[in-house]
Amino acid sequence: MPRIEPLSPPYPASIDQALRRWMPPGVPYEPLTLFRVLHRNPELASRMFSLGAGLLGHGLLPAADREIVIARVTARAGCGYEWGVHAATLAQQAGLTAGQLRATVAPGVDGSWPPRYAALLTAVDELHESARLSQPAWDALRVHYQDEQLLEFLVLAGWYRTIAYLANGLLLEEEPWGLPFSEPPDPSQPARAERAGGKDRR
Repeated sequence: MPRIEPLSPPYPASIDQALRRWMPPGVPYEPLTLFRVLHRNPELASRMFSLGAGLLGHGLLPAADREIVIARVTARAGCGYEWGVHAATLAQQAGLTAGQLRATVAPGVDGSWPPRYAALLTAVDELHESARLSQPAWDALRVHYQDEQLLEFLVLAGWYRTIAYLANGLLLEEEPWGLPFSEPPDPSQPARAERAGGKDRR
């Protein structure tokens, strides 16, 4: 049971409309437990919606890149709740393979990742460990992204760290339809990421 009880239907009309706005298009599920808890504070939820929806629906990063960042941030934070929700929905819609998703949970960045994705994973790892980026990590990102996209990357990584704090702090149980989150495997046997179509597409 979450530490704060989520709202249950029937919802007031304003809450019902707000909850539906939070759900990804075409997802045939009830509003997420996280959203139903957040709407215990509708004003806070409304403020959070603007940034979250903007990052997911109007961002400058390609969808696959965005979902790799989200998967790695939530994996490093041990947030099976949010990792599983994205892995089951937006990550697959963005074209990430099962192998790539598994590899976001594995320690380190092996050589099977295209350079662009490897740069993202390395940067997320550094931010997770130190809240800073080394010059080599920054330079590796600049090969593939413009300034506007780099700003978005930093906000995206920080935003999903916030979401991980919420889900973990509230003790949210994984959604029944989300993909199960497994603990990272032995570092001596890292999972290999499958290339999306064998190409490093931008």
